[in-house]
Amino acid sequence: MKRIILIVVIVAMFGWAFYDFVLSSDKAEDEESTGSEVVEETGGEDDGVEIGLEKGNRAPDFELETLDGEAVKLSDFQGTPVFLNFFTSWCPPCRAEAPDMQKFHEESDVQVLAVNMYEREQNVDDVPKFMEEFGFTLPVVIDEELEVTYRYGVQVMPTTYILDSDGLIVNVGQGPMNYDQMVDVFSDVE
Repeated sequence: MKRIILIVVIVAMFGWAFYDFVLSSDKAEDEESTGSEVVEETGGEDDGVEIGLEKGNRAPDFELETLDGEAVKLSDFQGTPVFLNFFTSWCPPCRAEAPDMQKFHEESDVQVLAVNMYEREQNVDDVPKFMEEFGFTLPVVIDEELEVTYRYGVQVMPTTYILDSDGLIVNVGQGPMNYDQMVDVFSDVE
C-alpha cells in the first residue's frame, strides 16, 4: 500500500512539473507572439548595443517592487556589476545558494539583486520568512505575475545573470552557485 501511495505521489509531482513547464512556455510564447512588452526597454545611452539575453547584450531593464513597495529598476545599478538572481523560497537549490549569496552581497562590491518568482510561491508569507531565515539584507524584488521571469527566459531555479557595470551580460548560470564561484565569476568583470 505504501508503494502505491509513493508511486501516485511521484507521478503527481512529475505531472505537475510537466504541466507547469508547458503552461509557462505557452504563456511566454503568447507574450512574444502578441509583441507585448513586459519590461521597459531602457538601459543607458544609445551606444548601439543590442538589448537581449545573449552574452554581450544589454540586459533588459525592468522595474519591480520590494515587499515594502519600494520601486527598484535594474538600471538603478548602472555603473556597478550586478549579480541578478531569480529564485523561489521553496526551491532546494535556491535555499542552498542563499547563505552564499548574502555573504557575497556583504563582502563584495557587486550589487546582488534577487528576483522572487512570486506566482510560483506556495504561500504569500514564504518570501518574508525566507528572507528572515537567511538574514537577507540584499534587495529582493517581487515578480508577482512572472513578467520579468518570462522576459528573461528563466526555466531553471535558480538562474543568475552576471552583468558588468555597463549592464552588459557577461554570463548566465543555471543552478546554484557557491561563494567561491561567485567571487571567481566576477574576478574579471568590471
